[in-house]
Amino acid sequence: MLRPLISTNLAVTADGKISSVTPRPTGWTSREDHARLLELRADADAILVGRGTLDADRMTLTVPNRSAQPLRCIVSRSGRIDPAHPIFAKAGGDIHLLVTGENPPSLTSPQDSRITVHHQTLRGFLHTLASEFQVRRLHCEGGGQLIRALAELDAIDEFHLTLAGHTLFGGQQAATATGIPAEFLPRSLDFEIRHFDPRPELGECFLSYARRR
Repeated sequence: MLRPLISTNLAVTADGKISSVTPRPTGWTSREDHARLLELRADADAILVGRGTLDADRMTLTVPNRSAQPLRCIVSRSGRIDPAHPIFAKAGGDIHLLVTGENPPSLTSPQDSRITVHHQTLRGFLHTLASEFQVRRLHCEGGGQLIRALAELDAIDEFHLTLAGHTLFGGQQAATATGIPAEFLPRSLDFEIRHFDPRPELGECFLSYARRR
């Protein structure tokens, strides 16, 4: 399958959970973690996020001090985005909306003219980004359900993680890096550690893994 090189980035608690509550707890990871997030974005031609994460974090998917901003790609079953969302107020890359549900919305708000809608599968969308929009590096910032979908396609090449050992979220149904605990992936995926940066003064550790193929 023709697709971009795909990286992901998440912060997880000491018990392996990601923040899946709304509104999000603010400032639960360090400023250094946020700086790392921006560094990872800066290497990407496009940023990918699920609509739930986009809404919960009020994301604009931009990179400070970069003239050519990455494409801003959103995955949604319904395709509905609040016209007042901050992503429309912040100048950035073109917005591409992948609608995976059966009935794509009719776009009628003034903001809709700024959106390119794709009604296809995630696999097809990855091919479209590579073949039609010359996206070579795609960076995904969650949520867990979207990262699981990428893992099911074996389409994750780099996995970046901040282990925030200072925090526990807990909960049997609390989301992990691959969504709410459910069935195993179709098969295990082998990764190797490429970067290990413990920050005991922060209670965090920055890790990067590469897919072993």
